[in-house]
Amino acid sequence: MGGSCAQRRRAGRRQVLFPLLLPLFYPALCEPIRYSIPEELAKGSVVGNLAKDLGLSVRDVSARKLRVSAEKLHFGVDSESGDLLVKDRIDREQICKERRRCELQLEAVVENPLNIFHIIVVIEDVNDHAPRFRKDEINLEISESVSPGMGTILESAEDPDISMNSLSKYQLSPNEYFSLVVKDNPDGGKYPELVLQKTLDRETQSTHHLVLTALDGGDPPQSGTAQIRILVIDANDNPPVFSQDVYRVSLREEVPAGTSVLRVRATDQDEGVNSEITYSFLGVADKTQHVFSLDSTTGNIITHQPLDFEEVERYTMNVEAKDRGSLSTQCKVIIDVLDANDNNPEIIIASLSDQISEDSPLGIVVALFKTRDRDSGENGEVRCSLSTEVPFKIHSSSNYYYKLVTDGALDREQTMEYNITITATDRGTPPLSSSKTITLHITDVNDNAPVFQQSAYLVHVPENNQPGASIAQVSASDPDFGPNGRVSYSIVASGLEPQDLLSYVSVNAQSGVVFAQRAFDHEQLRTFELTLQACDQGSPALSANVSLRVLVGDRNDNAPRVLYPALGPDGSALFDMVPRAAEPGYLVTKVVAMDADSGHNAWLSYHVLQASEPGLFSLGQRTGEVRMVRALGDRDLVRHRLLVAVRDGGQPPLSATATLYLVFADSLQEVLPDLSDRPAPSDPQAELQFYLVVALALISVLFLLAVILAIALRLRQSFSPTARGCFESVFCSKSEPVVPPNYSEGTLPFAYNLCVPGDQTKPEFNFLTYVEHCPATQDNLNKDSSSVLLASILTPSVETDKKTFKQVRI
Repeated sequence: MGGSCAQRRRAGRRQVLFPLLLPLFYPALCEPIRYSIPEELAKGSVVGNLAKDLGLSVRDVSARKLRVSAEKLHFGVDSESGDLLVKDRIDREQICKERRRCELQLEAVVENPLNIFHIIVVIEDVNDHAPRFRKDEINLEISESVSPGMGTILESAEDPDISMNSLSKYQLSPNEYFSLVVKDNPDGGKYPELVLQKTLDRETQSTHHLVLTALDGGDPPQSGTAQIRILVIDANDNPPVFSQDVYRVSLREEVPAGTSVLRVRATDQDEGVNSEITYSFLGVADKTQHVFSLDSTTGNIITHQPLDFEEVERYTMNVEAKDRGSLSTQCKVIIDVLDANDNNPEIIIASLSDQISEDSPLGIVVALFKTRDRDSGENGEVRCSLSTEVPFKIHSSSNYYYKLVTDGALDREQTMEYNITITATDRGTPPLSSSKTITLHITDVNDNAPVFQQSAYLVHVPENNQPGASIAQVSASDPDFGPNGRVSYSIVASGLEPQDLLSYVSVNAQSGVVFAQRAFDHEQLRTFELTLQACDQGSPALSANVSLRVLVGDRNDNAPRVLYPALGPDGSALFDMVPRAAEPGYLVTKVVAMDADSGHNAWLSYHVLQASEPGLFSLGQRTGEVRMVRALGDRDLVRHRLLVAVRDGGQPPLSATATLYLVFADSLQEVLPDLSDRPAPSDPQAELQFYLVVALALISVLFLLAVILAIALRLRQSFSPTARGCFESVFCSKSEPVVPPNYSEGTLPFAYNLCVPGDQTKPEFNFLTYVEHCPATQDNLNKDSSSVLLASILTPSVETDKKTFKQVRI
């Protein structure tokens, strides 16, 4: 039959449009594969070629993991040939007990795809048991008054074998008084009856010894014997008679112990002692005697312990009624046990995958299980369900087999594992149920890209930062597991030149910390933007980008720089010319400075540190404009020096100084004689030192003058007038020009009176000057240079506006 089933399966495959779906429906369409074997086969005996009957090749046996499953595994599959082999001792009487038909239910399981096939192995009986009497000796008492033809029922022999190997006949040892008659029981069995053939005479022979032999139908037959001892007693010619030959009753299995089942009743027409009847079980198995008890006086049968329909559905007992004269009769009692819903359904897992990928499609088989309920009828009908809302469902297969398949999308990031509880409930009243929980782990796939904690990052970094210090940290999370969720960071784009990027910043691939590779300079680079990428290690890898903008903050690291007044190309200073008639508020000049910093660090303020005439000029604190405070007086100097400090708004502030040289004149010619007498700027400490040196020099000069004066007075007495006239000619001469001693160095001390010809008309100015004859007295020579006015006025070649000023290089 296994071969025909395989042929039908192959024929069905050619006719179905979707061959891949056939394994799901085939078990419900094909008849079970049947094998028939005798009991007590040796271990390793071949039952049949299961692989061939299933239409599998030898290679498929191991590839698809062909195996069999049963509650008690008596069989196994050869992994090389696919033969179904006997794995354990098979005793039909032990497995099937009293059942006439002995069949073992097996399931053949294959994978890839997963499927099951049903197998029925019929166990055939062999004559391995001989008939056996419960008692080796049977004692009978027969009255001598018994007439020939009276029968006495003897105890039956037991043979657990069935069919031809079961009990077949009885034989009695040859004698002249008794013969043996074999009769049939209502349940199909046979029992012997001893029939009196000749009237007994106690006085002639008080006892008789016979041998009863029971034989089965095996080849060769086996037998068992019992000794019959007959004691001849006085006459008791009426045996008891039961009210009915067969007593039948139905009893629910849940009745408690001690329940009265029924009462058998027999009567005896004799009187006196010969009519007293006792009841007893006759030929009842020990197990039945443990379940029921019989009152020997009343004939009442009572349950001795609880009943179990699943273990025994029917009890058959022989009850004997015997009077005091040893006459007896028997009846049969049949007790049918009715099923009650007292067994919970069972869930048996046949195959289970404890892991499944989160990208598994719908319909993937997760587990294969079956249900079993030992009850019968509706009490044994089971339905399965899932007790919680999960993305799985139960698909009914066949013969109480079920498949647990996926019924929704799986997401490991939301649920890492499922505890799936399968509940089996029968249809009894009240219904009974049982549950089994299986744990299913969801394995990860790389289906989530990294996500940054911020959509964009903005970082403020002060300039002059420490090279190698961290300036920011980006962080991205990936809910995937293992390498799929392990994130690394890199820079994929920037606003900097590619060759400059590595010298400016770097990022740690594991932590996402961004490091500055160099000190930033706000004046060179105020902002730049990076594009960072977070990439996981899945296959294929997923990534995400984020923008990181770096703002380089300013620090006060640049001092102000004076743009005006500036030095000439040769390093000489410039001066500003102011009209003598300048009024208050007149814009004299403007100090122009700049600071490379920004913000407060570039806010400049202007302050006067030194001024030759403090009240004559004012300085705009924010503008740097120098304006007249009052008009120039007659007693005011015409040359002025202002030392201006330019400070920024940083903390601490940085500063620079600028020196302004201001000369009051209406034309350029007026300024030239004073050019060589411009004092150099000095700081207060230098001036103090200068005054000390001047004082020391003055004392020395006074001492020297005193000595010279004394010598001069002494010489005056001896000089003639001619000599005095020559001395005077040295100081004042009209014919020879007098050149200042330091003229060759390009300086003109203000102590000299310079005379310039009045008809000067050449565009270029000739610094060669002549000294006009001007009487010089001793008082004139001793005057301080700071109080000497220009002796002559330079004639300007171009008329100058009073509202403008000129600069002349010193």
